[in-house]
Amino acid sequence: MMVDMPRVAVLDADKCKPKRCDRVCYRFCPMVRSRVEAIRFEDNRPVIVEALCSGCGICVKKCPFKAISIVNLPNELEAECSHRFGQNSFKLYRLPVPLPGVVLGLLGKNGIGKTTTLKILSGEIKPNLGRYDNPPDWGEIIKYFRGSVLQEYFQRISEGRLKVVHKPQYVDKIPKVVSGKVGEILERVDERGVLKKVAEQLDLKNLWDRPLEALSGGELQRVAVAAALCREADVYLFDEPSSYLDVKQRLQVAKAIRSLKDYGKMIIVAEHDLAVIDYLSDQICLFYGEAGVYGVVSHVHGVRVGINLYLEGYLPDENIRFRKEAIIFHEKPPTSSFKSGEVLLKWGELEKNYGDFKLTAKPGEIVKGEIIGILGPNGIGKTTFIKILAGVEKPDKGEPFEKLTVSYKPQYISAEYEGTVQELLMAIAKEAFASSWYKSEIIQPLGLDKLLDRNVTELSGGELQKTAIAACLSREADLYLLDEPSAYLDVEERLNMARTVRRVIESRGATAFIVEHDVVVQDFIADRLMIFTGRPGIFGVAFPPVNPRDGMNMFLKEVNVTFRRDPVTKRPRVNKEGSRLDVYQKEIGEYYYVSYAGDEED
Repeated sequence: MMVDMPRVAVLDADKCKPKRCDRVCYRFCPMVRSRVEAIRFEDNRPVIVEALCSGCGICVKKCPFKAISIVNLPNELEAECSHRFGQNSFKLYRLPVPLPGVVLGLLGKNGIGKTTTLKILSGEIKPNLGRYDNPPDWGEIIKYFRGSVLQEYFQRISEGRLKVVHKPQYVDKIPKVVSGKVGEILERVDERGVLKKVAEQLDLKNLWDRPLEALSGGELQRVAVAAALCREADVYLFDEPSSYLDVKQRLQVAKAIRSLKDYGKMIIVAEHDLAVIDYLSDQICLFYGEAGVYGVVSHVHGVRVGINLYLEGYLPDENIRFRKEAIIFHEKPPTSSFKSGEVLLKWGELEKNYGDFKLTAKPGEIVKGEIIGILGPNGIGKTTFIKILAGVEKPDKGEPFEKLTVSYKPQYISAEYEGTVQELLMAIAKEAFASSWYKSEIIQPLGLDKLLDRNVTELSGGELQKTAIAACLSREADLYLLDEPSAYLDVEERLNMARTVRRVIESRGATAFIVEHDVVVQDFIADRLMIFTGRPGIFGVAFPPVNPRDGMNMFLKEVNVTFRRDPVTKRPRVNKEGSRLDVYQKEIGEYYYVSYAGDEED
């Protein structure tokens, strides 16, 4: 039986283990039983023939390793396929359109095609229009996009007349292919003669004589952005330029990238930090679909409307709902329903010295059931303070913490565990792993149900991050310490992580400290804030926890940035520097919790 509705059938080769499942997908397929070869085996691997598949979903449910995904799609979408990697693999529909003098933001979940899109626009991947078995030549590709800006774009790429600079997603891999001192490397790529200005904008002078392999993640990120900005090109592509950076550095990078507009450059940025992509972009393209299966690029929207539509989960111009529930923000950060008032931890003044760096923590206390957000620049002692609380480090002055049970998720995660995600979590959670509470409150919200059979050493950055968060929350503890839990996570994963931490902390009557640079995540999760100030790399001062309003005002005053609330979604938005709202909020000393009936910035 032939079916008119097109569908995407994807087989995850890493998950598929035909020797261990007795080929249940083949044996239970109704089409196969009807003597129609909708599934066949090649080289001991199943191949799903999409044209013969009925879309019943039985193989999806029967597969014990969750290796199969089948999605029915509307007929009109099939004609807009821009690329497919191979048979039963990821499929991308449409492409964003770069325009001179415009910053185009790409917003969507992980694994939905943003990085693939950037590689296509950079020329690293030649779009095959879905014909992976018979790829089209440049002439066919250019003809396919005739009548749009992409026709000329790909014409110029095919003729070598379009120069593209691409800042990759994983900057930690750069030292493996590039070596030398920071200053020497940047001087070699300074084709535009703007190195002095860029180095000042991104605070790079103190890194000038350091070798690339000695840099931290945040330092590598700034050097990678600087290298891209110094190159002469027509198109600039940035994949997650805010990773590892603190709030001030994120806005510095955003300003530096936006400066390319003045030269009429085409700029595209894929980013998960809502505040940064809002501040950075002029237009937004949303990516929706199913991670690892297919991705669709939406039509272009204004930045405010586009982000609001993403949070709503509905595109009215395409009549597509891609999320069951809207993501909702609050005028004030949510407060815990569990507040016993009982003091869990109290500390006096602490000091810790690391060579030329000194951290001083003012006396403070926390109560059971609350989440403390920690904000401050990189290199100011936040991680050191967390390690002192966790008992990993001992303070030079003050009493060490030995009375509380602590569960700690470090900033940098390494995949050293030899075994599957399920084996790792079972070893930690023991009896709790099999409980319905554990599955509904930790496994499912973090999206780990599809990763349980995967080896930890094979996980991507985002998958490893979610596994580390689950491992931290799996331990029964009085105090949970999570250092930058949103790194590598997309917008939805970040907010799901925040909700998961909130529920676990409340249900256990414990307390959590969250070190996080994403202001939107801190707004979503923190009951109180601890602010760290000082001079990065020289000295840091940790103030006691205060309410979110006072904490944000203290922190943002030092960063010299103001936020307003979107009148529709209530999400925090960065004010343009020197705008009427920015000047007014600085005058009244309200840097964050301010709402307006209208949004005059747009």
